Amino acid sequence: MPQVLFIVPYPLRKAPSQRFRVELFEPVMLEAGISYHIEPFLDEETGKIIYSKGNSFSKITGVFTSYLRRWMLLFEIGAYDYIFIHREAAPLGPPVFEWLAAKVFKKKIIYDFDDAIWIPNTSKENKLAAWLKAFGKVKHICKWSYKISAGNQFLVNFAKQYNEHVVLMPTCVDTETGHKAVKTSFPDKPVVGWTGSHSTLFYLNEIMPVIKSLQEEIDFEFLVIADRKPDLDLKDFRYVKWNAATENEDLLQIDIGIMPLKEDAWSEGKCGFKLIQYMACGIPALADPIGVNKKIIDDGINGFLCYNKDDWYQYLKRLLTDKELRKKSGENGRLKIVNEYSVQAYKEAFLRLFT
Repeated sequence: MPQVLFIVPYPLRKAPSQRFRVELFEPVMLEAGISYHIEPFLDEETGKIIYSKGNSFSKITGVFTSYLRRWMLLFEIGAYDYIFIHREAAPLGPPVFEWLAAKVFKKKIIYDFDDAIWIPNTSKENKLAAWLKAFGKVKHICKWSYKISAGNQFLVNFAKQYNEHVVLMPTCVDTETGHKAVKTSFPDKPVVGWTGSHSTLFYLNEIMPVIKSLQEEIDFEFLVIADRKPDLDLKDFRYVKWNAATENEDLLQIDIGIMPLKEDAWSEGKCGFKLIQYMACGIPALADPIGVNKKIIDDGINGFLCYNKDDWYQYLKRLLTDKELRKKSGENGRLKIVNEYSVQAYKEAFLRLFT
């Protein structure tokens, strides 16, 4: 059986993409007899403070130690048949680790990503940060890889410019153990909800005028589940701090899930995981028709695609005022996720990466 080393950016059980693109498949690998080890870049303590204010010395020390551990890992990769790299081996600088693993140690690299990580997401003013991030390294890692696992067709198309061995691997959920609970109550006062990280909170600005206007007409609550509380000028707003231990329970508080986006290349690279989570829980979803959202949502069946602000207003109003529509749309969404976006549906495709 193959020996696999997973190179991941974040401490275990913390980051959504890593949890659902790597850690979710641990039981699958154990069942298949695959021996593996997961090696994060950031340790637990550095991961807790890296995005907070202050603690500069601890951050610098933690990142330096993380780089040192990464380089020391080169002395161990000889024991592995495959090196699975999720996003990148290190956050800054050129892909030296990846080059050494592929070209010097002759290892089979499986490269996995679920965002358009080759597109600079720093401001024009912060050219130094853009240079340090070395966004151009993605195409080189693609060239050196044995296989590539990409989260949607937009990402697949990018990777295929540099490597023909690309597999479409959507971000999945476990509908039998993880996201197994489904909505069973449909209250008179519904909850419109959004879940995500602090880095994507700005997308809520796109939909706030509609939410604010509807709250003047209909009695509903707006709920945000995130790692940071947003400042929202709404009549009825509640914040729940994201917690892995209560993630599913918190999601089930939502009656209608939303995913607003901006129309740009970065959004095209998003893998629609918010929608997948909502629908796995039997929650109808609304989203801008950008990228993979058009594939996940079957318009009018398990949710609605909103092409403009009027669509957002009309479809939200319909779902807010029609319990049966919410229930039926949620049931249809759950069925789609089980069949097309669950770990059970994709476990064989995941295992074939290591062949």
